[in-house]
Parts: sequence; C-alpha cells; structure tokens
Amino acid sequence: MSGSEGGGRCPMGNKEGRVGPRGCNFMNFEQQGDVRAAFDIPSGVDANQYLRQRERKAINELLYSNVPSMPSIKEIQVNQGVKSLDALNASEQDLLAVALGAPARQVLLRAEEVGPRTGWRDGYLSTEYGFTPPDADAAAGALARSPGRVWSDLCERMPGCVARGRVRESVAALPVIEGTEDFIPDKALWAALVSLGMLCSIYRYEDKHNGTEGVNVTSKESSTYVEMSDELGDEVKGIPKSIGLPYYQICKRMGRSIPHLTFFDQSSYNLKIRDPTSVYPYVGRFDNTDLRWPMFGDQSEIAFLKGCADTSASFQHGVDAIASCQEHVMSRNNDALLREMIRLKEILERMPNAFHSISMNPNSGDNYVSPAEWVRWAKFSAPLSKRCPATSGLQFPPYLVMDAFLGRTKYESFLGAEGVHLRAWLPSNWRAFIASIEYHYRIPDYVQQSGDQRLMGALDGIVEAYTGERGFMGTHRYKVFGLLEVAGKTGRAETNGNSGSSEANARPWEETHQAFSEAMKERLEPYRGNLHVEPHQMRGTFAECRYKSRVLSRTFVDSDPDRSIARVCLDIQETGITFQPGDRLAIMPHNSWMECAKVAAALGLDTMLDQTIHLEKCWSRFAEHLGSVSNIATPQLTVKDVLRRGHLAPLTKELVMKLHTMLRASSNTLLQVLATTEWPVRASLGDLLQAAVAETPSQIWDQAFDINGNLSWLTELIPIEVPRTYSISNSPDELLPSTVDLTVSRSEFNLCPILSGNQTIIRHGVGSSFLNPPVSENEFIADDEELLIGVSRPLSFQLPIDDAAPCAFFAGGSGIAPFRSFWQARAGRSVGKNILFLGVQSREKFCYESELREYVDAGLMEVYTAFSRDSRGLVYDRRRQDLVEKEIAPRYIDSLAVEQGAMVCDLVMSKKQGGLGGYMYVCGSLSVFDSVMSGIRKAIYNHRTASMESTDQILDIAFAERRFMLDVFMSPKPLPCNIPTIPLSQLAMHTGHTPNSRIHIAVHGSVYDVTDFCPMHPGGTNIIKSNAGVDCSKSFDLLAHTNNPEVSSLLNKYFIGHLTPKPDYHHCEEISMLYDLWADYLRTSVETLVAHQFEVHEFMESSKLWFQGSLFNMGGVRRFYHHQSRLLQNGFSALFGAKLQELFLKLSFTLANATSGANSSRLPDVLGIIARAKGSQDAMTTTNEISQIGQFTCDSETARFHEQGILTYARASVQLNMELLEGIREEACRGMDAFDTVMSLDAPSDTHRLTALSTFLLQVAERMAMRLESFYSKLAPLSVYHPEMEQNPARTRWTLLRRKIRDGSFFVLTQDLGLLPQEGARNPYMGQSYGQRNVELDQVISQIQASIKRAPTPHPRNTDLTSQHISRGQAASTSQPSAYESSQDQHALKRMSSFMSSNMKAIRRLSKMPPQGSLSFEQLMNTYRPTGNVPTVPTPPSSRGSSRSRSSSQDNVNPIMAGMAALNMRSQSQNQNHTRNPSSGSLNRHVPGGVRPLSPPISTPNTPPLSAIAALPSLFSKLNKRQKPGQQSPLPSPAASAPGMPIGMGMRSSMASMNSLNSRQSSRSRSGSNDHARARSLTTGNSGNGMRGFMLGQAGSGMRGREEVRIAPTF
Repeated sequence: MSGSEGGGRCPMGNKEGRVGPRGCNFMNFEQQGDVRAAFDIPSGVDANQYLRQRERKAINELLYSNVPSMPSIKEIQVNQGVKSLDALNASEQDLLAVALGAPARQVLLRAEEVGPRTGWRDGYLSTEYGFTPPDADAAAGALARSPGRVWSDLCERMPGCVARGRVRESVAALPVIEGTEDFIPDKALWAALVSLGMLCSIYRYEDKHNGTEGVNVTSKESSTYVEMSDELGDEVKGIPKSIGLPYYQICKRMGRSIPHLTFFDQSSYNLKIRDPTSVYPYVGRFDNTDLRWPMFGDQSEIAFLKGCADTSASFQHGVDAIASCQEHVMSRNNDALLREMIRLKEILERMPNAFHSISMNPNSGDNYVSPAEWVRWAKFSAPLSKRCPATSGLQFPPYLVMDAFLGRTKYESFLGAEGVHLRAWLPSNWRAFIASIEYHYRIPDYVQQSGDQRLMGALDGIVEAYTGERGFMGTHRYKVFGLLEVAGKTGRAETNGNSGSSEANARPWEETHQAFSEAMKERLEPYRGNLHVEPHQMRGTFAECRYKSRVLSRTFVDSDPDRSIARVCLDIQETGITFQPGDRLAIMPHNSWMECAKVAAALGLDTMLDQTIHLEKCWSRFAEHLGSVSNIATPQLTVKDVLRRGHLAPLTKELVMKLHTMLRASSNTLLQVLATTEWPVRASLGDLLQAAVAETPSQIWDQAFDINGNLSWLTELIPIEVPRTYSISNSPDELLPSTVDLTVSRSEFNLCPILSGNQTIIRHGVGSSFLNPPVSENEFIADDEELLIGVSRPLSFQLPIDDAAPCAFFAGGSGIAPFRSFWQARAGRSVGKNILFLGVQSREKFCYESELREYVDAGLMEVYTAFSRDSRGLVYDRRRQDLVEKEIAPRYIDSLAVEQGAMVCDLVMSKKQGGLGGYMYVCGSLSVFDSVMSGIRKAIYNHRTASMESTDQILDIAFAERRFMLDVFMSPKPLPCNIPTIPLSQLAMHTGHTPNSRIHIAVHGSVYDVTDFCPMHPGGTNIIKSNAGVDCSKSFDLLAHTNNPEVSSLLNKYFIGHLTPKPDYHHCEEISMLYDLWADYLRTSVETLVAHQFEVHEFMESSKLWFQGSLFNMGGVRRFYHHQSRLLQNGFSALFGAKLQELFLKLSFTLANATSGANSSRLPDVLGIIARAKGSQDAMTTTNEISQIGQFTCDSETARFHEQGILTYARASVQLNMELLEGIREEACRGMDAFDTVMSLDAPSDTHRLTALSTFLLQVAERMAMRLESFYSKLAPLSVYHPEMEQNPARTRWTLLRRKIRDGSFFVLTQDLGLLPQEGARNPYMGQSYGQRNVELDQVISQIQASIKRAPTPHPRNTDLTSQHISRGQAASTSQPSAYESSQDQHALKRMSSFMSSNMKAIRRLSKMPPQGSLSFEQLMNTYRPTGNVPTVPTPPSSRGSSRSRSSSQDNVNPIMAGMAALNMRSQSQNQNHTRNPSSGSLNRHVPGGVRPLSPPISTPNTPPLSAIAALPSLFSKLNKRQKPGQQSPLPSPAASAPGMPIGMGMRSSMASMNSLNSRQSSRSRSGSNDHARARSLTTGNSGNGMRGFMLGQAGSGMRGREEVRIAPTF
C-alpha cells in the first residue's frame, strides 16, 4: 500500500506483495495518499500497532458466528447424547489461538518490533527478509563509525597480510578496544561479532600453521610478544588481548555464553548486497552479493562462502509462508492453506539451484572452488576450543526449520543428533520460531486429519522438495559427495561424518554420503514408513511415482496420419500436483494386453488372471507403495497385476538366464538368444516363451511353471517395470493445474531375427506405445485405467531466473516437448528473445505449427526449421515476422546453427567475452545432440575464432557457467559384447592427466571414453577426472546414475568396450586373493596419480597462486609446503605404507608356503629399501630444503629474494612427484598383466603357477621400492637458492649469508675437514646389515610386526561434530596422512594382523620364529639380526644389480635365475612411446591397448620338472610366449641376448654398467658424494631395458629335490 510507513504492503494479510509467475491478485493494488489520513490514525501513535488493534474483534464474534439452530441442536442431542453438546463450544486451543494469534506470526512480529532498536541481537528474523539482514550494510556501517573500526579495517587488509605472512604482527599492532556499550553500539554488534570472530580464527590458524607444522628441522619461536587473553577462557587462549577481550565481551552481549564463530557469521552476515532493489526471486543471490571480509582473498573462499549464503538466502520467503500456513490451520481455511503450501513448495524447489553456484569446474569463473583451497578454509573455520559448537552447514536455519515444520521425530543418526545439539546454540529468535511451528498447530497433523487430497498432495510435494532424492537434501548430499571425493583423492579429505568407520572399503566421502542417507531416512520415515532401501536406490523406481492419474485424451500435433507423435493429456485434478517449465513426469507404464496374453497363454495362466499371488521382496515393497498412494491397506496383487506392471521387454541377460535355468537348458531358442552378441535383445518375454514352449518337454515345463502352487515363481521371474520419464509440454496458468500435457513419440524396432524367423516384424516401445498407441489399436486402450505418476525437476534443465536473458532452443523431432512449456512461460512475460531451432524429417511432422505461427506473428518468437527429408522448407522473415514457404534442399539442424552463425556466437559467448550470455537448450536424441554441437562449433569457428581449440574453450565456459543445458534421450540401445575386452591395466593407463591423453572410466563391466564429455558434466570436470582410469561403479550407484536413463543414454555414446572380467582361477584361492589385493593396489596407485595432478596443474600454471598482483604470495608457498611435506613425511603413505606392506607380506608368505622352504629361501628386502630411502642422506637433504621453504611462509621479507628459486624448485619437485607416481602405476600394471597370463601356463599344478606368479610380483614390488629410492636421489640436488635467477642476485647472496650467520650454520662451514669420516671407516649412511641383499621370511614377519606395533591405535570415531572439526583443524594434520590414506592404512593393518593371526601356525613352520610367548619382540630382533659372522660384501645402499647376494658365485646360479632374467616386463618398442620432455623431465606414455607382452622365450631343459622350483624356468618360458593377437614379438632383453654368457652374469653386467653411469651422474650433480655414491638400478629416459632385467634372488633354492609340504593359508 503506497504511502504506508513500511513501503508497499499487500492489503491481504499485511504481507509483501509476491512477485512471480502466479503472483498475487493484489500485486498492482495501490491506495493514494497517507495511510494515517486513510484510516484516521491519531498522530503520535504507531500506525502498524493501531491497525492491528483496529482489526481485533471479540472472541465470540469470531468463534460463534455460525451457531447451529435449535432443531439441529435437538437432533444432535437425540442422536449422540447430551454429552456431545459440549462440542458446540470452542476448544481451549482455539480460544488461545484467537486470543494470542498464530505463535509463529507472533514471534515474527516481536522480532520486527524489537530487532531494529537492539541491533537484532536476538537474531535476524522478519517477514520480508526471513533470516537475512534487512540491511546488509547497517551493522558494518555502525561499526565503521565506532572505535571498533580498527577491526573492520584489519579484516579488509587481511588477504594482503596473509599473502605477506604478516597476520600475527598485524593483529598484535591493534590497540585494545573493549566491546562494551561505551565503545560499540548495539547496531554494530553483528559486524563486531563477525569481524572479531574471523580475526581470532585467522590468528589461531596462522599460529598453528607457522612453517613448522610440516617438514621441519628447526625450532621456531614466535617473535611477537603481546598480552594474551588466556584468562578469558580456552576459546581465546593464545590470542592477543586486542581481539580476544572484545570478542569475549561482544559474545556475552549477543547471548553466546561461549565465544564461537558460526557458519552463518562467515557467510550470510559477511556479505555486501550489490543492488538491494533486485529482489526477485530473493535478494541474497550469488550474483547480487560480494563477500565483505574474505580472510585469504582467493576465489575459492569467496565462491564457497557466497554459495553457502545463497543457499540460506533462497529460503528468504519461506519464513512468511510457514507462518501463514500456521495461521490458516488455526482458521481452518483449506484453500488459503493450499496456496501457502504451494508457495512453500516452490521456494523449496528453487533452493537446490543455489548449490550450483559452487562449481568444481575450473572454467566456471567466479563460481569455481578448488578442493585444496576449500580444505584450507575448513581448517581456518575449526572451532576455537573443544567445547565450542562446530562450524557446520546444519547451523543454517532452513534445515532445522523444515525439520520442525514436517514434524521430524527421529534424531538418532549422527547428523540428527548434531542438529539437535547445534539448535541449542542458535540465536533466540530462530529458536523461538522453530519451537512455535514444532509444538503448536502442526501443519502435517492438520492436513492428515482434513482428508483433503489436494492438501495431502501438496504436503507430499513439500516432503519431496525438501528431503527427497531429487529435492533439496538429495542435491545437497550429491554436491557434498562430489566436493569431498575430489578433496579426498587429493590427499586432503576431512569429513564431518563417520570417518574411521570399520567398513573395509569405506572412504571418507562414502561415509559422509551414508550419514546424509541416514538423516534423510529419518526425515522421510513419518511419510514413507520404515524404508528398506537407501534413498539413492529409490531414484528411477516406482517409489518416485506417488500420485494416481488417468489419460484424458490423445490428440494430433502434426499432419502425420500415423500419429507417430501425439499430445497426451493426463488428469491431475485434486492431486495437489504442481509443476514448472522444464519439469518431467514419471509414469509407470502398463504392458499391452497382447503381450500379457502371450505370457499368460504360454504359462497356462490365462484362466487365473485374478488369482492372488505370493510376492517376493521387491514386489512386496511395490504393494506397500500402492497402498500408501491410495491411502488403503496393502493390497493383494494378482497375476494380472504382475503381467501388466512387470518388465516383459526388452529381454535382459538376467531374465533369459533365469528362464534358461528354470527350463534346465532344454530350449534351443534360449541357447540361441544367449549366444547373441548384443544385449538387451529386442523382443519380449511373451515372444520367448511362445518359442520355447513348443520345443521344451512338457514335464520340464510343468515343473518349472507349477500353476498348482502359490505362483511365487512368477514374481521371481518377472521383475517390476521401471517408470518412463517424459518432459512436460505445458506451462500452468492456474495455482493448482488440473491437467498435464506430454508430447510422446512412439518408438519402433524390429523383432530379433532369432524369434521373427527372418521376417520383418515391427514392435513398439513399452511406455511410448502405452501412451501413444498406433491409431488402429485404440480399441485396446482403457483410458479410465489408473496410472502411477510423479513429478521430478531436472536442475540442469530450467529456465533462467533473469527474464531478460535470451534463450535458444534446439529441438529434434519430439525434442520440442519441453520447449512448448518454455515458450508458453516466457512469451509475453520476458524481455529476452526466444529462438527455436527445429529439425524434423518433413513438413508433415512439424509439431505445433499453428501454435508457433501465432507466437511468431505476435513477435514473441523466432523459429528456424530444417527438414531432413523434405524440400518444402520454411524460412523466418524478420521484417514480416512470419514463416515463409521456400524451396530448400533437405538439411539437418546443424545447418541452421551455421546459417545463423553470428547470432549463435553471441548467444554462446559470455558477457565477459562480449557476448549476450544467452542460455542454450538442446533436447533430442544423441544424433540431434551431435548435430547441434557440430553446427555450433562450425559457427564459432567461422565467426569468432581462428582454431578449434579456441572454439572448444568458448563452449567449455558456456557449459561451466551452466548456460548450456542438455536433455538427451534415447531408446535402449543394444551394446555389442563380442569385441575384445579391456584389461584393468589398459584402463589404468588412460587417466587424462597429461596433455592430449584420453580419460577412460569403467561402470558395471563397461568401459567408456568420457574425454569429450568432461567439459559438459554438470557437476564439474574434476569429478570425472578424479575417477579416471578406475572402476567407478560404486560412485555411480551412490549418485543414482545407474537408474538414470539420461546418464545411460550419454554413456552409450562413449562406450568403447567391456572390462576384462576377473579370470577363473580354478579354485586356486591363493591366486584369487592375490588378484584382488593387486587390483586394489593398482586402483590406489591410479587414484593417487590422478589426484596429485589437480594440484600439480595449479603449481605449474596458476599465476594467481604464486603472485598477488606483482607481489609474491605466501599462500602459494604454504600450499606447496603442505603438499610436499605430506608426501615426504609419510613417504607417499597410500603407496608405500600399510597397503604395500600387506602386499609384500602375503606375497612372501604365499611364495614360502608354495615352495615349503622358507628357511633357505631369500626374499627381496622391499620394506628395508623403503625405510633406507626415507632415512637416506638424500632424504635428509630434501627435508632441509622443504623445512627452509616452511620458514618462508611466515617471512616474506626473506622469501622475496628467492622468488624464482622457490618457483623453480616447486615445479621441478612436483614433476618428480608425478614421474614417481607414473612409474608406480606402470609397475602395478605389469603385475596386473601377469594375472591375465598365469592361468594359460602349461603347469603341472596350481602350486607351480602360484610360485611363478609370487616370484614375479615380488620382483615388481622391489622395483617399486627402488623407484622411491631413485626419487629421493633426483630430488636432493634441487635447491631454492639460485641467485642467478633472481632480479637482484647480490641481495639474494647477501640475504643467504646473513641468515647463515644468524642461525650459526655459517660457522660450521669453517670447521676442520678432518671431521669427515676417515678412510676405511664404515659409512654411517650404510647400516650394519645393508650389504645383505635379501631377507628371509622370519625377517619379513618381524618387519610387519614392528609396523603393526608402531601404527597408532585406531580410536573410536568422535561422537560429536565439534571434536571432529577440532581434529581437522590441528596443524599436525598437514603432514599426517589424509583421512582417505589413514582409512586405507588402518584397513590394511587390520587385514595384516588378522592374516598373521589366522596363519600363525604356518608362519612358525615356515620361519625360524619360536613359539609365541617364549621370547619378547626385542629378543627376536636381537637374535635374528645379522652379525659379523655372516659372510657379506658391503655395498652401497642402492647398488643392487640383481636380487641375489653378491657373495654368490657364478657356478651356483639357480635355474630360476635363467627364467626370471628372461621375464621382460613390458616392451618399450611395442607397447609404449616413452618420450621425455626436455623442460619437465616427465614421461608421456601412450599405451595402444592390450596386455603388455613379456620377453621372448628362453630355451629350457626338455626333462619334465619334478618340483615347483625346478619347473619355474619352463613356466616362465611359456609365460613369455603368450602374446595378444596382433602383437609382434618384443625385443629381447640385454641379458637374454648376450651370446655365450650365463643369464645371471649377463644381468649383473648390464646392471653394473647402469650403476656406473648413475654413479658418474650423481657425482657430477652433487659435491661430496664420493663417500656414499648412489649406484641406481632404476633409471628413466634412455636407460634401455636395464630395468627389465632386474631379478629375484635364489627363492626356494634349498627346496630342490625335497618333498613339497603345504598348509592351506587362511585369507
């Protein structure tokens, strides 16, 4: 109402006029003049209060206005008794409601009355703005006008202070200003609370992360001495009094008994609004806000906090809607209640869009959030003490408010309990509002009691919109899953959920996902009962169809007489269903009566259609669902129900196999179908049964399908059909629409030749033929038959919020369906252009032509058409605004994009690129999608770019900004199953982490090349890249992609083959166990490699990371310091930690057990190599260098003289990191290939195969360990000290000299050189037993026991969120393994401990270990430590050319040596192109495919082997002979090709030459290394095949001629 004090007010209910597609009936209402004059309000009286009092009426006037007449009262008395007359009087609850008003509304009114004059210290709460501040600048402005301005000024300067490493000095320089009323006014309280809380948190973060939390060799003490706030409590302990004291005082004034920083402090109340008048759909949108006080200043922090604030701000109008719902419940106004419930539902359906403002796509610009930087913010936001409430998303009010509104009663899950805990710490106004709707006039109870189907349908829509799988909570869960998965695989995952779970394969993001699932089920339980499945398992099933409907009509939409496309109208009146443009309708189709009749006739059920049937588990859940939808008890399903609602077509492999088993392989037709090369088979169950019944003996048939029992076999044979999803084709004009339109294209296919008898028989799709049957079959359709339907909202296919944004719609055929709702919603209501590009076959199939012509004539649309089989074209005439007929050659839709190229380019390009920033929508089949993308690429190339690479970049940005949206559909396409399979090793090599490489993923046995799809992925490219090279089936299931037909359609486009299944090891349990173990290690190596590439890209290419403007950024230095510290301190724990130890333990035990001669067998010292590498002089040198970088993080004064040196060192280091990880993956792939070959060996027994395989894998494991040794040797020569690179070399040298003098290290350089070791003295770097090349099993067991003993005791999971946040924020976590790595290590340690306990008897037999308890661990180590009596020849640590001891003579070469020397792992010439980049030193490998071939065969004795050891040479020779089809013989290894030389000597000669070369290179690269020169056996680049010749020592040589005795291990 214009002229009122509060601005424009709606005269209905004293509420702000709503603006939207439906709006308010009084949205244009105005009353001229002053409100006081209009209502005669006395001067000096509050207008709002006067009007409220004026509207108050007597209670009796309100409650007893419709008293029954006396005859009616008499009738009640006679029929129900005198006692019943008490009901004529109002209840106490109604009396209280009228006297006091709705509790929620009263809380709002009080907050609005008290809040402005008290600085909203009880919490922001208002009708118009909800939980957000009415004026975002009011508190900050009040603080700027008070002495507290010093705090806000420092917050503004904080990003620069962090970049300079001067946070603590800046805080210490602040004056002490108290937070009392004398200094800080009430109106500045919220700004003071936010600024001081963030200053305390950043100070605590900087104090913990001061350059000593990672690799550190010095003790660094703080040089800042200021008065601290220790006496004020743990929260401000160690924080200067200049911020600690006022923060303590401000928190007391705000009602926070314990000072703490909340999530909404950092986000919602830390914003600046760009345009306060831009209120639609809400003020605090991502694009309308700026972060007021970022602490780090990087884009990830800003995007994440703004996105979180957007999520909460999107609920702005939900507060008023909920209060209005309660008011209408009190007045029992069902129609008004329905309007407000629909309004609340629309608010909730819009909220998930806010999650997409946070993107993990690097091309998304301002919305991009780097996972590594996100974790840095997470550490910053850790609670100040253990008793503080945690910083959690549960603190945002929409979660707890909606839980109270929907009557959640169960809070037993982890997140449920934490929600109750955090609720106690919310602002008082928020708690009061939540209590008012939870305990008074509960809306769900009233709706249930009313029995109004409209209200019940609207309430069910609210439940789905908030806590459903496709709703707010489901979207939130998927967003968190993606962010945590990428962060977790980068080695930096910290979760708020169930970290530390005992589940063997649990990973942090999966545990958090499970925690969200448990909380979602608690929310759904009051409406769905006790759920037996996880929420994501409900997607794409009957559970999504919760409404009943029927078909009203089918009409023509074109001139096609066959009506291949029809408009189907469904009745949804009285259901409470609402929908918006872009929504989809899920329908449970019914099988045709013809198909049902064929099945019933074949099974003998044609006379039993109405007989009830015994249901299996899934069908029982479906029956319960039917009862729930119909509000009746669980119905009994009949044979007819199963046939009509079951899956009869197409034929899946599972269905055919089940039928084949039931008929005992007696049907030849079934055998032919099973032999097909494509699945699913295009036929129905009725077709198959009709063919099989004629050739199956009647006795077998009757036994399989016994119709005299309870028919339970029928529900076991026929699964439930899945719903079909169709785009809604109309936009609703009414509040509660009564009909919904679909545009359905009837799909057709030819019946499988096996069942058609070489005839062409056309069949139709199940869902499309049910909704749009052929015209001749209309008599079979009963339109009054009830259907199950449901509405879903695809978040990636919606109209833009901005009506001024232009939209282009690309449709192919029936893909026009969603665009009809789009143009109906936008035409005449939006300023932006609406452009339709339509591709169809002919003029007869041009859908909705008359309707489109009306819009074109009115100037509301532009339409461009392409007919692929018709020359009668239509051309849009801009001047005449009409579609003009013109003869045009047949063309496809891509030609339209090229023809209108300039306009298309402007639409695709963002506003920052000079374009219009339009929204592009593509709907159609895969062929339409390909054609559209091809045309758009050509248009951009022709008009805007000079190369296709630049074109792709423009498109990538459009996808990243979510302006390019897809709705791609496809009928089930059979996939070939007769093409060569892809082994795990080949999959692992396609990780896409190097330029121009491909990205492959595996899902449920199929492999897909998703390289081209990565930029289009709605969740961001990094999510796909984090799963590159591995089987990601579990993630697909958890994200409900498996049941998503749109995902399946897109995947089929990128299908390249099937994954090689696990071989059948003929009941050899040991090999099967090793396969699983090695495959798990291969996966870990691939995930580690891919994850590290995320940060490597930033270290190598991101200028923003290293520089803030023109100044060097300490944030980048700290990022690298944390990154490298974790790798070095833990030695790549995921690869060289407990998992490798478990692998080595079981391989060693398996080999010893297979040869039964461990007392004399020798095993490679894998664990010793790793330990020595991590403790070597090279490692120490590297540690010193990283420690120095740590000192730079808080000392920019020194770092500025080493800028180029730090950059060079960081980039060289991460390249070496990647080179090591690539090498480990390569070795793991070699081992994986051996499993594919070992069972083809012509071996006498599985023992021989197991011996050969274990020996080979131990050899690979040793090479892995030696790669770590080589890694340190390459890293050690690097240094940050390169004065010649710096801008001022002299100052760099002088700074170094001054630092050396200050720390005393300069004077060490002047010491007498006589302090060096004397000649002949033992090198301290080399341990006493280092000359021993191999170890025995008992030594391996001792090493493993020591590792288990040293491992930290796993503590139970923290039971509260705060404790987990505290643990996450500890500085020690920088250098410790991540949550993901810790989980992997803990599970490996558990498995090792269990393995040793289960096999202790065999271990004692195979080793020299005494009985348990007879000796202590220390005595064991002392007893079996090698002594001086052992004849060994001391050698440098890494100078091993083979795995056997140097003391062995040539004459004692074991036959296994000859076989192992010939085992060439992978031929470089045939399977890889190893090319070294001169600038980076990294290897680019291109693996064409297939398993890597082994070396050529070696001649072996013709006499048959008598034992496992004697048989090994023969087995290895046959192993080497196996090659993949089409592969050439690999080149022989140097050892094998040397004529006239024993294989063992040839190997040693080759290795010696390599050692000599590496020693010379090491001498040139480092001074003083002659005393302990590294002779490396692992080389790269031009090392030839030296690495291929590495051999295992004399494993089991003492067993020759001895009888084999084995004990079956327990795995």
